[in-house]
Amino acid sequence: MKKIIDLLSDELKSAFTECGYDEKYAKVVVSNRPDLCQYQCNGCMAAAKEYKKAPAVIAGEVVAKLAGSTAFSKVEAVNPGFINMNLSAKFIAAYVKEMGKHEKFGCDESRKNKTIMLDYGGANVAKPLHVGHLRSAIIGESIKRICRYCGYDTVGDVHLGDWGLQMGLIIMELKNRKPELPYFDDSYTGEYPAEPPFTLSELEDIYPCASKKSKEDEEFAKAAHEATVMLQNGHRGYNAIWKHIMNISLADLKRNYDNLNVSFDVWKGESDAKPYIEDMINDFVSRGYAYESQGALVVDVALDSDKKEIPPCIVRKSDGAAIYATTDLATMIERQKLYHPFKYIYMTDKRQEMHFTQIFRVAKKTGIVPEDTEMDFLGFGTMNGKDGKPFKTRNGDMLRLEYLIKDVEDAVYSKIKENRDMEDAEAREIAKVVGLAAIKYGDLSNQAVKDYIFDIDRFSSFEGDTGPYVLYTIVRIKSIMKKYEQTYGNDVKTLSDRMADFLAPEGASETDLCLLLAKFSEVIESAYAELAPHKICKFIYDVANVFNGFYHDTKILTEENEAKRRSYIALISLTKSVLETCIDLLGIKAPERM
Repeated sequence: MKKIIDLLSDELKSAFTECGYDEKYAKVVVSNRPDLCQYQCNGCMAAAKEYKKAPAVIAGEVVAKLAGSTAFSKVEAVNPGFINMNLSAKFIAAYVKEMGKHEKFGCDESRKNKTIMLDYGGANVAKPLHVGHLRSAIIGESIKRICRYCGYDTVGDVHLGDWGLQMGLIIMELKNRKPELPYFDDSYTGEYPAEPPFTLSELEDIYPCASKKSKEDEEFAKAAHEATVMLQNGHRGYNAIWKHIMNISLADLKRNYDNLNVSFDVWKGESDAKPYIEDMINDFVSRGYAYESQGALVVDVALDSDKKEIPPCIVRKSDGAAIYATTDLATMIERQKLYHPFKYIYMTDKRQEMHFTQIFRVAKKTGIVPEDTEMDFLGFGTMNGKDGKPFKTRNGDMLRLEYLIKDVEDAVYSKIKENRDMEDAEAREIAKVVGLAAIKYGDLSNQAVKDYIFDIDRFSSFEGDTGPYVLYTIVRIKSIMKKYEQTYGNDVKTLSDRMADFLAPEGASETDLCLLLAKFSEVIESAYAELAPHKICKFIYDVANVFNGFYHDTKILTEENEAKRRSYIALISLTKSVLETCIDLLGIKAPERM
């Protein structure tokens, strides 16, 4: 199904060519003066230069050709050469009807049979999720859903930090606390205990303690570094500890991601790259891509066209240890082997941009991925508190994610209880759904690359550009539909069947709602192309606002004309379906009532 703006452009292309002008000048855009018209074409100004005619003359000729078109209720040439257009109610109705019959409301419904690999989440094992993990998780989840909606196969990988220095730190701290454990006895040959030598809470205490100690005790830091290398080189006891850490941490991480309504297709980490590293390094060296520099092994990635310095990419440290670049590149080898993606999308803090520039170049230079592979890095900004600084607790620690979620849920619960007569249990359940929407919408409505202020009071408000406001609009439509069925009989239909009842819009607010819904496919395709969930948020908020205007202007349930009443129900059914689809693409759900 073509986008409405493309259909209008087709109309103008025919008119331009019939007048003897190139169709390239027939581009139609949404009007920047909605008080004057709905759509406009400004191509006559550019055409005037080529055809040596006044733009107003060209516009007048084109408008004359459009006089018989059923697409427009008004089309006129305006000085100095604009073409202003309003659509006919009949054209709008036909488009909205057709849109409502499509499973994806006019978006391309074909499967692309291409795989996109998405790397997001990036949590570190043995550490609880904190607010610093929030953006990667929810932005990545939304981008994955958008890609999938657009017909692509998607593979979302959490890519855990499970093979770096934090493991060495934990091992050495555990050794200091419990030196009698068999994992530290090199002469031990028996089976290691099946039960871990620590609980989750103990593990969460071990890491920060070890991290602090490494900054104060040079010998401890050195020992932790050596333990990391030994783990990576296959030390039997350390590997057994690592497995205990993984088993405990993964269960907790999955629970926390589930609470965020974030899921991953693949739960792999840096450790899964280990089988590929040695062959990869040997290949880089044998083909002359990697060379030694100050003891480390590096690959040059600078290009003559670079406007800033891009240093060589270190693929192995001087002590032989693997680093992020090593494991990221080796992970690509596995991903190519298993999934053959045509596109990679990595989502992390924007401060890692240089790292990804380097590894993308190494991957293409060495042939890990084909030259035409699309490799995107979406670097996001910082989530800050009201003071404009990175969001932290009063003690200066990163706030645990589950505590943040609880704080927002409590704020929403309080507002529900203040304004609704509702049982506590139901209010708590609704607050859980609405609170998560407040967090996700509050984040995703901002352009990903920008920093933003996390304001619990504003994000949990039921008014304004917020998640609760959007959900309230959906719940309002559900309530209208329920009352309609109770009043006029059990009239349950599919959306496609309902759209057969839709009539040409009459009032301004109804027309505005139709025109806005008609932009759905354009918004989704743009959100995919630009990796921009905030565009969907903007669309959702606009739809909610325009719908509420229509709701206040229109007697939907008390309309005496049955045909009109059924038409209204068809329109709000489409509105609900579009909104529900959009919030699902953001990883948000709507309750039945609020």
